[in-house]
Amino acid sequence: MGKKLLIVMANTDPRNGEELGAPLFQASVAAAMDYEVEVICTATAGRLMKKGEAAQLTVKPGSPKTVYDFIKDAHEAGVKFYCCSPNLDLFNMTQDDLIPECSGIVGGAYMIEEVMEGDCKVLTY
Repeated sequence: MGKKLLIVMANTDPRNGEELGAPLFQASVAAAMDYEVEVICTATAGRLMKKGEAAQLTVKPGSPKTVYDFIKDAHEAGVKFYCCSPNLDLFNMTQDDLIPECSGIVGGAYMIEEVMEGDCKVLTY
């Protein structure tokens, strides 16, 4: 793969489903274009990495496709999802609570290093 895209979902609030479509769709598109794509869910968006949360949400009311379906589609396209470490405490989660599509837990230092040292572009939502 060539360049890397780092998508940081920090201000994307799961309580507003329409906010979730663009970053997940763009992650899938970038992966389909052979970019290495990582999505880091932090702050309120960290809830998306908890089993059962994204499966209850839709981007558009009445849609049969859940936010979890979008996550699974992106993951199948090659997108790696990560949960930010403070979210475990914030949302009373353990690593066992994370969805199978979550590749692991990262901290703030990981994001800073990727931005400052890595060969990546960053989109923040």
